[in-house]
Amino acid sequence: MTQHNQFGQPVGDALLDWQPRQPPERQVLTGTYCRLEPLCAGHAEALFDAYQLAPDTRSWTWLLREPDASVEAFTAWVVSVCQLADPVHFTVIDNQTERPVGTLALMRIDPANGVIEVGHVHFSPLLSRTPMSTEAQYLLMRYVFDELGYRRYEWKCNSLNAPSRRAALRLGFTYEGRFRQALVIKGRNRDTDWFSLLDSEWPAAAKAFQKWLAADNFTDGGEQIRSLESWREKSN
Repeated sequence: MTQHNQFGQPVGDALLDWQPRQPPERQVLTGTYCRLEPLCAGHAEALFDAYQLAPDTRSWTWLLREPDASVEAFTAWVVSVCQLADPVHFTVIDNQTERPVGTLALMRIDPANGVIEVGHVHFSPLLSRTPMSTEAQYLLMRYVFDELGYRRYEWKCNSLNAPSRRAALRLGFTYEGRFRQALVIKGRNRDTDWFSLLDSEWPAAAKAFQKWLAADNFTDGGEQIRSLESWREKSN
């Protein structure tokens, strides 16, 4: 029901118990297929090698940076960002091989309003399109909503980045709109598409993630039996 103030103007719902949230910490988040560890210099060489497995550099197209020419240059970048308070970068570790296979981060952290964004997503061929890649996203969402108690989780991408747009929708984000001429990246215009997941939507999304990630949702050959979207539809 719409609320009104003393002037008869419509106002938002009162959040009587709201308190600013804590910022995310550099801690380990553990799952079945993978775990997230705070990015550190010790991950750099293995991450560089994992990215080098790609047949070309197309995975860098939508990133803010160009590919590093050497492991030394990549390590220097890791050292420059791994202790930042925003973004907080995490390395995805394959629980079977114990090797770093990609990175992602929490960024644009707004504890006062309970808003946070996932970004800097860079998955190597060892991680892309695997159950690990979905679990890595789930682990970060679970940390933000269940442990930190944030209200809003954001995903933003270049409007031309069709794979990122598809990934956001598959993971349960809602498309909110396009910010035209939002940024200049690598000398080119970027229109930015915004997506969000709210705390009220998280319980159903979390249940779908858990069902999808369960061992009995995969064949012996590792193929999914039911899609994440279908599990989410069943949870609603």
